Amino acid sequence: MRQDGPLPIVAFTDVVKRYGDGPLILDNISFAAQRGDFITLIGPSGCGKSTVLKLISGLNPVSSGQIVVDGAVPSGAVEKLSFVFQEPTLLPWRTVERNVELPLRLQGADPASRFEVARRSLALVGLSDRMGYYPRQLSGGQKMRVSIARALSVSPRILLLDEPFGALDEMTRDHLNEELLAIRQQLAWTAFFVTHSVAEAVFLSNRILVMSASPGRIHTEVRVDLPYPRTEETRQSPSYQALVGQVSKMLRSVERLRP
Repeated sequence: MRQDGPLPIVAFTDVVKRYGDGPLILDNISFAAQRGDFITLIGPSGCGKSTVLKLISGLNPVSSGQIVVDGAVPSGAVEKLSFVFQEPTLLPWRTVERNVELPLRLQGADPASRFEVARRSLALVGLSDRMGYYPRQLSGGQKMRVSIARALSVSPRILLLDEPFGALDEMTRDHLNEELLAIRQQLAWTAFFVTHSVAEAVFLSNRILVMSASPGRIHTEVRVDLPYPRTEETRQSPSYQALVGQVSKMLRSVERLRP
C-alpha cells in the first residue's frame, strides 16, 4: 500500500506494554512523529510517559503491537538516538570534556575527533570555558548542559529527554528551555520530551500528547501553533497563556479519570 506524504520517523501502532504478569502499563498506544517534531508527553504519575521513551530507545521491548524508528525496529536504530535522563549521570572522575566524549570513545573514535566533537558540543550549550572542570565544580544547570552536550556528541536524529529539568529552579529551567530550542533550530533533531510542567510542555512543543493512567493511554493530542523561535516574550503572549490553560484543564480532567 502506498503511503501519502513523508514516512514518520517514529510510529507506534497498537502498542501494549506490561512487565511479566503485572498490570498493563500502556494500552493501545498509536501515534506517528514526523521529522522535526517536538513531542511532549504529559500526564499523571504512573501513566507510562517514561516507558514510551524506553520503548522508542529499545531499552524495553513491547508486549504487543509495533514500533518503527527511522525505518527499523527500535533495537536496530540505537545509533540514531540519544537519551537525556532526569539526573545528569556524569562520571565524577572525568572532566567535562571527557564526559562529553565518552560515547564517541565507546564507539572507537580517535582522540582528535573526540576532542573536536566535545569542543563543538560544549560550545552549543555555552560551556566552552568549562571543558577542564569536574562535575563537582558545576551547578545543577551546568551539569544538565553537559548531559545534553554528551547526548548531542553522537549527532542523533532523535533526542529523548525524560524530565531533564525537573530538579532545577524555575528561572534556570526557563533559560534551559530556550537554549534547548536554539540548539534544535541548528541541528534539527526530532524530540520526545517528558515533563510534569504544562508551561514547559507548551513552550517547547509543536505537539503535546496528554496521557491518562491505569493503564496509560493517549487521551488527546494538542497542536501548539506558536511560532518558533520561542522566547520570554512567547510566555507573555495571550495565545501561549491560553494554551497553558487549555492543557491544564485537560490534565485535570484526566486526573479525575484515575481509578
